[in-house]
Amino acid sequence: MKKDFSRRNWLRNMTAGMAGLLVTEQLVGQPIKYSEAGNTFNVNKALVSPKDPIKITKLEIIPVHTLRTIFVKMYTNVGIVGIGEGTVEGRIPTTMAAIKELEKYLIGKDPRKPAHHWQAIYRHAFYRGGIVLTSALSAVDIAMWDIKGKALGVPVYELLGGPNRNRVRVYGQAGSPEGAQKVIDEGYTSMKVGVTYSRGRLSRYVENPDFVQGVVDNIAAIRDVIGPKVDMGIELHGDHSPQTSMILIKALEEFQPWFYEEPIQFQNLPLMAEMAKKTHIPFATGERMVTKWQFRELLTLGAASILQPDITHCGGITELKAISSLAEAFYAAMLPHAKEGIVGAVASLHVVASIPNLLAHELPNLQAAPNDGVERSSLGKSYIKKPLVMDDDGHISLAGNIDGPGLGLELDDDLVENERGVEEWEFPEMWDSFDGSVIDH
Repeated sequence: MKKDFSRRNWLRNMTAGMAGLLVTEQLVGQPIKYSEAGNTFNVNKALVSPKDPIKITKLEIIPVHTLRTIFVKMYTNVGIVGIGEGTVEGRIPTTMAAIKELEKYLIGKDPRKPAHHWQAIYRHAFYRGGIVLTSALSAVDIAMWDIKGKALGVPVYELLGGPNRNRVRVYGQAGSPEGAQKVIDEGYTSMKVGVTYSRGRLSRYVENPDFVQGVVDNIAAIRDVIGPKVDMGIELHGDHSPQTSMILIKALEEFQPWFYEEPIQFQNLPLMAEMAKKTHIPFATGERMVTKWQFRELLTLGAASILQPDITHCGGITELKAISSLAEAFYAAMLPHAKEGIVGAVASLHVVASIPNLLAHELPNLQAAPNDGVERSSLGKSYIKKPLVMDDDGHISLAGNIDGPGLGLELDDDLVENERGVEEWEFPEMWDSFDGSVIDH
């Protein structure tokens, strides 16, 4: 009742003080937006006044093993609950502990200052964050942006400068001609194709013509199925040595791939930059990289011209926006990684809606979901109350999907029950079939 009374008083005062403006702006079907103290807000949907105090009261951490991820609920004293996501696949308990450690700092803080809290959490730690710590930061950062949007009654993308586009292109994933046909049938006009295996085995340091030809034959068959108008990226996934990767890159140029993803592991960016100069097909990388500082090195060296940060790893909405702006200065495109949860994917969609340099966007692939009778989908079914809807030509429109306050989503009421009993996913072990030695993931 106290919150309702406070909001009524605020609305009454707002109406009295801005009567003339209300007369001119109350157009049929138009939301009424104002700017106060630098904040855009919608008087019809805002849950509190921009000047009302809000404090974080607790975090709820929800492991979602079917997506290899962690959802977070951030509670406040005014009843607004923010939803976030942060994960390190295969290291869920470790990441949950890292998120829990942030609760001590966050309790009592105003969640409407996510950029400020990002700096405090990242910089007050003597040791700068690696993937676990930045994934934990991602979870709480996303939740704070969700709260801020809900409090002001506007979508997060409005707080990031407003939309640069009215819909976002998304792509499918395949590994065979049959899989590629399924992707086309689902309505996608672009896809990513993996080439980790050939002739039933993983690659070695330097490969023979038979192995290479197996990859070429598969890609040729896929291109025959999808035709020349469908964009087809090649996912090398850092699974090949630099030598074998370069052989495959040259062998596949004739199919004019959209990009080569993770041609090698990102730890050797100078070598990746040298490889990039030897082909006219752009390199894409970044799903394992975190923060603007790592991406600055990648861009400065020229190792890739398409960046793939994951919002659940790299530092959340605050940092994905910063990385996108940095990429723009280098004429690099954004192709965000979003293979885990739908909360992170939606948060990422808000960011890319606001930037000029988007190529396309990924969706969760449910590779860890068991066959347990629960109907799940990469668009969020069984995870959020209102799953996303994809247009007929492989796009997700902002309107009707993510145009509600904050992230514009609510978690499915049965989420926790649907996850009950599902074991944590682990990366499969990869061994050389010839001598049993360890091979890269």
